[in-house]
This record gives sequence, C-alpha cells and structure tokens, in this order.
Amino acid sequence: MTRKRIALLGPPGAGKGTQAKLIADKTGLCHLSTGDILRDEVAHGTEIGRAAKLHMDRGDLVPDKLIIDMIHERIAKTDGFILDGFPRTVAQAEALLKITPLDLMINITLSRVEVIKRLSSRRVCRECGKIYNLLFNPPKSKTRCDLCGGELFQRDDDRPEVVDNRYDVYMQATAPLIDFYCERGLLCEVDGAQPTAVVLERIMDLLAG
Repeated sequence: MTRKRIALLGPPGAGKGTQAKLIADKTGLCHLSTGDILRDEVAHGTEIGRAAKLHMDRGDLVPDKLIIDMIHERIAKTDGFILDGFPRTVAQAEALLKITPLDLMINITLSRVEVIKRLSSRRVCRECGKIYNLLFNPPKSKTRCDLCGGELFQRDDDRPEVVDNRYDVYMQATAPLIDFYCERGLLCEVDGAQPTAVVLERIMDLLAG
C-alpha cells in the first residue's frame, strides 16, 4: 500500500473510529484518534483535559491550538497514520499541512437523523470502558457491562440534544473541509449508512488505488 498518511472525515457517529481501527488492523498504520486522546487527557485531569472538557460537555469543538499541539507530538512519532477526528476545521487542515501532507482524505457520509439515532443509543462501561450500542451491539443487560459487570452510562456528549448541536457544529466548521480537500484532489466519499464490512471494503479499495 502506497498511501500511508490518511485522515477520515464525517459527522459524529459516521463510524470513523470503527473504520480507523479496522484499517489499522489490516495495514499496520498508527490509529490517532483525537477523541481518545482528549478523553485520556480529561481522565488524567491534565491542563489540556480540563480546558477541553468544558467544550466537549457542550458538544462544541475543542479549540484548534489544543488539538494541534497534541496531534503534532503524536504524528512525529509515526511513519504512517490514520487520523480519526482531525482535522475538523480548515484552520486545522492548514496547520496539518505545515506538519505533514496527507495522501488521502476519506469522507464517510451520514444523515442528521441517523447520526442522532446512532449516538443517542451508545452506552459506555464506567469500569472497563467497553462501548455498546443499543441498536447494533447491545449488552445483555441495558445497565451492566457483559465483560466486567460495570455500570453502563450515556456520555454527556451522546445526549440527543448535544448530538443535535454537534451535528450543527460539524456542518458549520467541518463541512468546508470537503471543498478544501476536493480542490487538492485528495477527497473520496463513502456512504456511512452501509454495513461496516461494506464501508471497510470500499475504503480498502481506495487505499489500494
């Protein structure tokens, strides 16, 4: 595979994280998830984490400088990666160009209705962090984790009203990236409403092309 610097674009709930992990398994590329990185910072109570949490709990985008500083450090440690959740704004995309060029930007599309349905059905274990979805990957009990018996909860940023705001934020700030990468001949689109395996197959075809 010749493409080694890849980013995934798409609204919340489009499956970027799932696909990034599957691609990483198949290619050996490093999966860099801004969501996971941010939540780790929040969990450890770092200065960046405390600042980011205020924005995340409202469903707003975390300021560019916080994200760019974290991503720059991690990209420097890899020779190939899949960016999941970055860039999210044109300013971030321009900053990324100064760090490293991309080989491909894959836009996973999904409607507002489907986004709200998917994310508001997500539950997370407080103990082990396993993620379930009441629609696609339900636990045996709606309140307990299958693996460790920990309590399942809905993250603040998965509440329907917050998800609705997250979609608006995406359309306002992130959708312009479609034009940014299309103008540079780097954008390819995949229908995120398709089954996971079909989306992955399409992405792997793009990477092999």
